Amino acid sequence: MKLQTARGVRDIPPEEKIVKNKVVTSLQSMFERYGFLPLETPIIERFETLAAKGGAGTASDALKETFTFQDQGKRKLGLRFELTTSLARYVTQNPTLKLPFKRYEMGPVFRDGPIKLGRYRQFWQCDVDTIGTASMLADAEIVSLAQTFFNFWNLNVVIKVNNRKLLNGILTQAGIKNKENALIAIDKLEKIGIPGVKKELQERKYTAVQIKKVLSCIQENITLPQLQKIMTDEEGKEGIEELKELFSYCKLLGVKNAMFDMSMVRGLSYYTGTVFEVFLKKGKVTSSLAGGGRYDNMIGNFMGGNRIVPAVGIAFGIAPIMDVLKEKETKTESIAKVYIIPINTVKESLKIAQTLRDKGINTDFALGKKGVSKNLQYANALRIPYTIIIGEDEVKKGKVTLRNMVSGNETLLTLSEVITQLQ
Repeated sequence: MKLQTARGVRDIPPEEKIVKNKVVTSLQSMFERYGFLPLETPIIERFETLAAKGGAGTASDALKETFTFQDQGKRKLGLRFELTTSLARYVTQNPTLKLPFKRYEMGPVFRDGPIKLGRYRQFWQCDVDTIGTASMLADAEIVSLAQTFFNFWNLNVVIKVNNRKLLNGILTQAGIKNKENALIAIDKLEKIGIPGVKKELQERKYTAVQIKKVLSCIQENITLPQLQKIMTDEEGKEGIEELKELFSYCKLLGVKNAMFDMSMVRGLSYYTGTVFEVFLKKGKVTSSLAGGGRYDNMIGNFMGGNRIVPAVGIAFGIAPIMDVLKEKETKTESIAKVYIIPINTVKESLKIAQTLRDKGINTDFALGKKGVSKNLQYANALRIPYTIIIGEDEVKKGKVTLRNMVSGNETLLTLSEVITQLQ
């Protein structure tokens, strides 16, 4: 039997998993710094929940890429393809939640879609969402959080921002009723340019007059003031005002890498207002590193009765972020801070190892009968920054030899001095 993984999934070896844990931990820290609360929902959802009109909807690419199966009771189930639909279900099932409800969630999601660098069939998402307020302050806070995270990892990114109300207004003003197909063409502006978008719109059977009106509004580098002069549709005007308010808050929050992008649509059909995506400015990974937007109808549709429950959120894609960090050669083989090498002093060395661990210092211990040289090679291969050598002479003196594995310097220190230095 030839052992292999399923297509689109992969093992994550320790050196990558260590970095992934750091990424996830840094996200969690920042989510909580901005006041978001943790939530955990199931990986498996009923298929009707995933397909609900309030969720992705039956026309969604995400729904077409859902892994589906049946349980023993013949109920149709699916693996979640994102975390937002599960959040909407949770809020609907818990009507006593205090609003606004700010939550974050991290975990694996699944899509049976095409595979490329930065895109897999099992991948992690880390989401933050604010439920229960229509204020652009919530949108600006999420854009600010995204910038804070990518600055932390020294990733040079651009946060592209648009508004579905503005896009809808442009299409309404052009006399287009079937907006979904037109949005698919507009979404390709950056890749295929105005001529390509024009060709796609022609292929989708829009009239020459409609196409001309659309193209007049989606020129590359068009600004909000320019759009404001030609926008007559009320929904479109509302989208422009929301964007202006959002960018004014972003300026106050010190956000410098967010920009208006008329061609940025995002594929999921449930977005109702602000949409944003984060891309690396330069590098092999072209997939978005994070993306989201405002979805004011989804939760209300789950609840029924034409309720409106405003909501906005963003999802960070761990897989493409990890691919970017691999390009930057961010690499760690061990989480240990120090590696203890005993020389005929196992009993004394074990006590010292436990003392260091009790002090919160990640400590590894040489196992087996390898000599000092082989153990130093092992620690160096795993990039452990320090080793502690404990021989009989060190025990007699009540000290240990601390070796800096980068510089090679060795110092004879008391255990308390070692703890101070390592902490």
